[in-house]
Amino acid sequence: MRSYFKVTITIVLLLISGLLINATQQSDEKYPGTSVTSHDPSVDNTYRIKAIKIPEQLSFAGEKVPLDNPDVRERMDRELLVNTYWQSNGLLWIKRAHKYFPIIEPILKRNGVPDDFKYLAVIESDLLNVTSPAGAKGFWQLLRDAARENGLEVNENVDERYHLEKATEAACKYIKNAKEKFGSWTLAAAAYHAGNYGLDKRLEEQMVSSYYDVLAGEMTERYVFRILAAKEILNNPNKYGFYFDESDLYSMPPSYTVKVDTTITNIAAFAKKYNTYYKELKTFNPWLRENTLNNRSGKVYYIKIPKE
Repeated sequence: MRSYFKVTITIVLLLISGLLINATQQSDEKYPGTSVTSHDPSVDNTYRIKAIKIPEQLSFAGEKVPLDNPDVRERMDRELLVNTYWQSNGLLWIKRAHKYFPIIEPILKRNGVPDDFKYLAVIESDLLNVTSPAGAKGFWQLLRDAARENGLEVNENVDERYHLEKATEAACKYIKNAKEKFGSWTLAAAAYHAGNYGLDKRLEEQMVSSYYDVLAGEMTERYVFRILAAKEILNNPNKYGFYFDESDLYSMPPSYTVKVDTTITNIAAFAKKYNTYYKELKTFNPWLRENTLNNRSGKVYYIKIPKE
């Protein structure tokens, strides 16, 4: 009796196993894409994630990047990969650079700051008037005290960190002071992120003099490489897979300036006086932070007015 029962159980289990195997085979036939061994050649032909070749030579502000150092190569590789495959952001960099670099470049040149520092603004703000969690503002991400120390007016009514031309002038002063202190444009760029005191302390403690040799925290250690990646991509967009027409790029709309040395009690009404409107006037003059301009001292301001 027991033997008969065992035989019966065995037969039932075999039948169940057979049904499961058959069901699995039918499932694979019905949904061939679910098989772990399936291969669709069309996928390979439409999208590939490829390693990026690091250029044989790179420089920042005329200073050579030591790419023969394996650690330096790996850090450079990381930033090229991150920014090449963040395609939407890279394309926006290219579009905005066409609009804003013509404003930034002559100011850098006039102040004796290498042209490569325009890419610092790119990685600081993506060429947008953003505010960081620490309170840094504008294209150059200047903190309030640093902005004031370098000649900008910063208050609730007027914040010249949002004035691209004036903020670029202030950034140039900061960068030149750092270059004078550290003797290197690369270290000056790193100090823009870490601060002069913070970077100087680490260099002294670690008894090194090169940016590429100092342990300074992850974000500072990535900082110059992010600038280099922006420079490489913006100078060689096709090489990194970015294609566009001239008409795709952003341009600065034409404007003219109006000299103002009195209080403006209502900026919306002021805008209407010049055949424009509040939003458009603020777009051209983001440094005006309120609907008034409190100017009791008679300071001279130049307000941009869009041309009709």
